[in-house]
Amino acid sequence: MIYLDNSATTLPFDEVLDTYQKTAIRHFGNPSSLHDYGSEAEQLLRQARQSIANILNINTGEITFTSGGTEGNNIAIKGAAYARRARGNHIITSAVEHPSVLETCRYLENHGFEVTYLPVDEEGHVKLQDVKEAVREETILVSIMHVNHETGAVQPVEKIAEWLRGREKIRFHIDHVQGVAKVPLPLKNSGIDLCTVSAHKIHGLKGIGLLYIREGVQVEPLFHGGGQEQNVRSGTENLPGIVAFAKALRLSFERYQEAKSTLEKNKEMLIQACREREGMTVNTPENDSAPHIVNVSVFGTRPEIVIQALTKKNIHVSSKSACAARLQTASEVLAAQFGHEERAETGLRFSFSSETKDADIKQLMSALDEVVPEIRRVNEVKI
Repeated sequence: MIYLDNSATTLPFDEVLDTYQKTAIRHFGNPSSLHDYGSEAEQLLRQARQSIANILNINTGEITFTSGGTEGNNIAIKGAAYARRARGNHIITSAVEHPSVLETCRYLENHGFEVTYLPVDEEGHVKLQDVKEAVREETILVSIMHVNHETGAVQPVEKIAEWLRGREKIRFHIDHVQGVAKVPLPLKNSGIDLCTVSAHKIHGLKGIGLLYIREGVQVEPLFHGGGQEQNVRSGTENLPGIVAFAKALRLSFERYQEAKSTLEKNKEMLIQACREREGMTVNTPENDSAPHIVNVSVFGTRPEIVIQALTKKNIHVSSKSACAARLQTASEVLAAQFGHEERAETGLRFSFSSETKDADIKQLMSALDEVVPEIRRVNEVKI
């Protein structure tokens, strides 16, 4: 089996599964309970939080555990918008964000907020100048992703954070789901106020993530109840998931650093191979892109047909984010980047993990050489 859909989700590390199982059995108490089982669970929760804080170089009080990326983005954007509503109603984001950001912003537009969707250039990058020009008196929040989930384009978030630093009225949120452990992003003293991370993108388990909320930043809670997680996210903490998350985060930082040169080599090999094929064009930018994502348009095909043909050969890829994959529409990201209808309709995403080998790339290309001409013949499409 060749799995090249690691931006959708990753195979959990064996050590992570072992940690989850042991924690679920030995420390099943509710961290909020007052008896010994509860106290043990609370102690373990504190240790896991400290471990994650050390890895990310942030304070433990700046971590709010969530159920994953979508919840983190919703809490960050809605929570910050509602908390600062008295100061303004204008939000800035980009046209190439994940659906959990775009749909949240569209929701807020129906509740009295105004949203500016910044364009990107042909490399898929937001321009700092566009951010500067979009900011106005009513602006209270800017939300820009770090690594694009379809093309791997790395946005200039550190430059944006630096420019926004000191503009106390504006909060800056980053969707870091695709970048964590793969593309460095210092949080401490960076000017970043809110940052979303998800465990299952880094070989952790589904249903757990975190939202970094810089000390002093206020967000309106979306859930109300027992006041867990600094009153931001009420609900019993997913202790086994959190402890396993801490393990996944540590191992991912270690292994992706070791695998970085292999990832970059595989990425270059795939890009070069696609450039040599007739009717294929690479959408991932040459510069400022992550080492684990390659996006390619295969003209004269439909992504869902290519995906099904490859999966019959036990090779698994995707076209868009899993949250949008079942929508048989053109990629919003590629449409915003190129404005080219067929290019946006024929994009495929290949995403690697630290376990991806160069032999996997060679086998993928052999499979594409076999299935793509056949699909084109069936479609009777001329390139």
